[in-house]
Amino acid sequence: MNEETVGEFTAPTPEEVGVGYDEYLGLHKLIAAEFSLHIGAWSPIGERKPARTLLDLSNRTQDKQTEHHIKTLAMNAGEHLLDIGCGAGLPAIEFVKASGVRATGINVSRGQLAEAVKTAEAEGVTDRVDFQYGDAMALEFPDETFDSALSIEVFAHLSDRQKAFHEAARVLKPGGYFLVSDFTLRGEPTEEQLTAYLQTWHCMPPITPAKIMEMAATAGFELIQVENMTQNTAFTGELMGLLYGDRRAEIVDLYGAEAVAEMDYVIPLVRSFFREHLGSYLFLLRKPA
Repeated sequence: MNEETVGEFTAPTPEEVGVGYDEYLGLHKLIAAEFSLHIGAWSPIGERKPARTLLDLSNRTQDKQTEHHIKTLAMNAGEHLLDIGCGAGLPAIEFVKASGVRATGINVSRGQLAEAVKTAEAEGVTDRVDFQYGDAMALEFPDETFDSALSIEVFAHLSDRQKAFHEAARVLKPGGYFLVSDFTLRGEPTEEQLTAYLQTWHCMPPITPAKIMEMAATAGFELIQVENMTQNTAFTGELMGLLYGDRRAEIVDLYGAEAVAEMDYVIPLVRSFFREHLGSYLFLLRKPA
């Protein structure tokens, strides 16, 4: 996975990933969630949270997943968290509010960073959370800076996952924990399904959980915990498909009829890929003391 090209697919650069998220920020808010953008927790993690609309349901499942991440990392007040690929900032902000930690979030999407800053201001936590432009494969922090690190569905975008694991290990203090939640491959998708997924999400081809654990071990991490969260991916893909159909007119207003005609072709392929071939795993790793 160090090569820039996999077959005929060219790996996206960090800049291209960022521009892709900037371009479709409005779409993501309509069909994925208003505040976060990751796979939600549909399985019974914690208490149930009733919802009134499909989008509200998506928001609440993502909140539940963030709550699970907070409990899994179990940070102490005053510790420093690095959120690698922080999205629009809500998970880092929730960590700050729930655990009393300080947080630094990095992202290659300037649009999402702007959203993160606005949310931090609205939540009154700008003194404890900082958001900045940054590349997971070339972290601009000194060695042993952070007590814990978090990366939610970010490694899927990286052309050199191994380098990103090494960078995370470098900036963590000895004994620090690294929670990685990411996509994995199930079965053998058709070329059409895989291409639709790669182009829509500006991703690398997904790899197996075993390969992710191998990369983590190569970077020096110990595996503390692993959870198969795959049941959540299919439901999330289906919900996104339903929201796309429900809000198609608004999407046409945002992106135009020609772009939406292309989405009409791609969305069902991505939906089937999520349902049939995309897994999701959570890995809790530890840098040896």
